[in-house]
Amino acid sequence: MILASPERIQEYTEKGCWQDRTLIDDFKAHARKMPEAVAMVDPFNKEALLGTDPERVRYARFERAVDGAATALRAEGIGKDDIVLVQLPNCWELAALYLAIARAGGIISPMPMQWRAKEVRYVAELTGAKALITVEDFHGFGYLAMAREVQRDVPGLAKLYTYGDVRRMMDETPDPDLDRVPVDPNDIFTICWTSGTEAQPKGCPLSHNNWRCQAAILPASGMRPGDVMLTAGPLVNMASVGTVLVPWIHFGGTVVLHHPFDPMLLLKQMVEERIQYTLLVPAVVNLILKHPAAQGVDLSSIRVITVGSAPPSLWAMQEFKKRWNVDIGNIWGQNEGTAIISGVTDVPDMEVRVNHLPRYGAPGVQWATPMARFIQTKVVGPDGQELTQEGAVGELLYRGPNVIPGYFRRPDLNETSFDAQGYFRTGDLFQIVGDRYLKFFDRAKDIIIRGGYNISAQEVENVLLGHPAVQDVAAVGMPDENLGERTCVYVVPKPGETVTLEGIVAYMKEQGVATYKLPERLEVVETIPRNPVGKILKKELRRHIRKRLDLA
Repeated sequence: MILASPERIQEYTEKGCWQDRTLIDDFKAHARKMPEAVAMVDPFNKEALLGTDPERVRYARFERAVDGAATALRAEGIGKDDIVLVQLPNCWELAALYLAIARAGGIISPMPMQWRAKEVRYVAELTGAKALITVEDFHGFGYLAMAREVQRDVPGLAKLYTYGDVRRMMDETPDPDLDRVPVDPNDIFTICWTSGTEAQPKGCPLSHNNWRCQAAILPASGMRPGDVMLTAGPLVNMASVGTVLVPWIHFGGTVVLHHPFDPMLLLKQMVEERIQYTLLVPAVVNLILKHPAAQGVDLSSIRVITVGSAPPSLWAMQEFKKRWNVDIGNIWGQNEGTAIISGVTDVPDMEVRVNHLPRYGAPGVQWATPMARFIQTKVVGPDGQELTQEGAVGELLYRGPNVIPGYFRRPDLNETSFDAQGYFRTGDLFQIVGDRYLKFFDRAKDIIIRGGYNISAQEVENVLLGHPAVQDVAAVGMPDENLGERTCVYVVPKPGETVTLEGIVAYMKEQGVATYKLPERLEVVETIPRNPVGKILKKELRRHIRKRLDLA
């Protein structure tokens, strides 16, 4: 299934960034070169997750499992351009399905474990999926029963397979004719889904060439080909697929899987597996630093951690460098394929790296990753006109060989999601800083407007993450009849600690934060609500505070 326009294919092929090579070709090259090297390591707790022992899978076995599953899927009628929905927790078999489904000629569409019938039914209908792979039961929920319920409503969903079926498929004898299955580098490799916190999820189709270009950006973070990489997030979207799985397919190395998040198991994996690179969200970085078990832990193998979903806090960056000499990079990206990486090479000053990102496409500026020269960005105002002046804040637009050709089967969205020059409208606000950098300001919907002043919720959160009594935090705007909005912070205190509004305001004043940015209400909670990939569910918090204020 090729969705890119002929003009786009010609442009990026002539530029040399789209090549006549698939991710299957990349993986096969590694398997031939190092068949006995460890390709993937299961979560330590796999038996509790799936009822099977955790495994260390070598490249030769991984390759045979991919080809065996592809052979079995083709025998089941899965062929060219058929879409297969997959809902599995992190395990090596899930990773293998990405390649196996593509090898059969199909397209994988991975889904979070947190999804239920409403979301699964929606994507099954939208995609016209032919098959769904899931577990029978997981954490007390009947996934197979849910799949059967969806199948009754979506007649085109002809096949249901379980984790046990997948294990048996992988033992099939590979068909030597698999190499004849046509797979084009511009064929769609995955259809991943936006988090869907505001509306129905949106499908983001990315081809082999899209993903190979995306992987080529990752070395800017400090990741190196052949690294031992850990993914703490689910293998369902850009956060883990784009920063660990696909770079592993492209560059080789070893992937260590983790699921679900458990700080003790994460630390154990980091130490015992000698992890060199990982991507974490700010809340996890903060939790590690404040977890008693982390004191004295040997993390000397780690060279770099990239923080995504939101910018890291300066406090966290300083602490990791001081305790373990670990550099933290800052990555901004979306399921639509957009990505900018602020790593040590491009941005050596930590105090700049914490919230500045390379301004890809800036005239005359060179960056560490050669792929950056094919990417263009611009900041535009509400009228769509490009902003160029120092300090200007506007929406970031992004164009590159790693970006989706459009949302899957949503022409209504594509009309407004791209401008006339093919730039994708990211919906995130950035500030222009000099001629080299962009500074993440906030997500458009996370801006708190107090009496005409724009307050970045992310800035408030990052300052408070450094508070010694704060475990986790989220900031939202609460309605105010005089000022429009005031800042409310939701705080999870560190165990045994007490947090007060007066205390956090005093702390922020000590950090030199402007008075208008100071919180004016505190809600102490046990957990911050997050979606399957760790993003804070601000919509839920705004709804909660309106109820508390009797405004619902």
